Amino acid sequence: MSAEAERLARVALSRLVEPGHLPTARLVAELGAVEVYDALLTRTRLPQLHDLGPRLAEVEPRRDLEQAHRLGIRFVMPGDDEWPSGLDDLALAEPLHGRGGVPLGLWVRGPGRLDAWSRSLAIVGARSATTYGVQVAGDLAAGLAREGRGVVSGAAFGIDLAAHRGALGGGGATLAVLACGVDRVYPEAHRALLEHLAASQLVVSEAPVGAAPMRVRFLARNRLIAALTAGTVVVEAAVRSGALNTANWAGRLNRLLMGVPGPVSSAASQGVHQLIRAGGAQLVTDVADVLELVGSAGAHLQAPARGADRPRDLVTTAQAQLLDAVPIRGSDSVLGLARAAGLAEDTVVVELERLETLGLLERRDDRWHLTPAALV
Repeated sequence: MSAEAERLARVALSRLVEPGHLPTARLVAELGAVEVYDALLTRTRLPQLHDLGPRLAEVEPRRDLEQAHRLGIRFVMPGDDEWPSGLDDLALAEPLHGRGGVPLGLWVRGPGRLDAWSRSLAIVGARSATTYGVQVAGDLAAGLAREGRGVVSGAAFGIDLAAHRGALGGGGATLAVLACGVDRVYPEAHRALLEHLAASQLVVSEAPVGAAPMRVRFLARNRLIAALTAGTVVVEAAVRSGALNTANWAGRLNRLLMGVPGPVSSAASQGVHQLIRAGGAQLVTDVADVLELVGSAGAHLQAPARGADRPRDLVTTAQAQLLDAVPIRGSDSVLGLARAAGLAEDTVVVELERLETLGLLERRDDRWHLTPAALV
């Protein structure tokens, strides 16, 4: 069986069925794309695909490939050198909302290679993002880009847009996965971004050239975002956010799932908080957190967060008692401090001199005062 016949069959099937159409994915995995397409052409009964008849007469895969080529679009399918192996994991993932399976192929526009994204991270989230969410997503994407990690998102409003812009601002690579044909612009407001990505980066879709954005295609698109990447970061997602669909796919694919917490009063972060609370997502707050999770063992390890050391952090228990005994405003004698601290007078004499050396106390006329450093 020739590669050309396989390509033509997959292109035809991608025109006949919706992205993520499970019966087709399973039949292709079992019989092969050429056999499935031939069966449809010869009207061989395939109960799983009984409703495809009306579209058959309109399908011309060779014409589709020629049209795509003229537009600078290529069709990448399993077995091609450029095919990302991570997409094959979809064969074993449980379906979601009736969508699933390995794509028949992907329509790709742009100079980058599709198989170069296995170390990338997906950043997804609310379309109605807050200023906080946009800032966090952009900073994360820029930081990951500077560390050589590509950023994948869906080119939607809100978090997606911030992620693409952040990656570009960080001098890195970013890929947009669309729910329509890669020759189309959706949303129209992002025309400049998508044209830039098509010219210098990558725009990808499972839907064929010319296909319009549809709800079912967005749901199918989300599994590709999760499968193409090493992990997914969710920045703002309400309890019914589409970003949670991508998060669900990341979990089904055993990819790392991370969530950025938001204000507890923000509805835009409630879905993320649920993911973290349920243990489905690791909490991350910055690029260092993400890199520690996705890096190789022992790389990017972070020390526990703590405040800067202060002079009083270095004192002994007895010295701390003495410092507490010194009036905040005013001074006291050795005898007075010994009584207030509950320490022997000779001990107090020794410790006072040590505290003076540390710059925490000073002596004036045999009375002891706190220095400004002791008040920090």
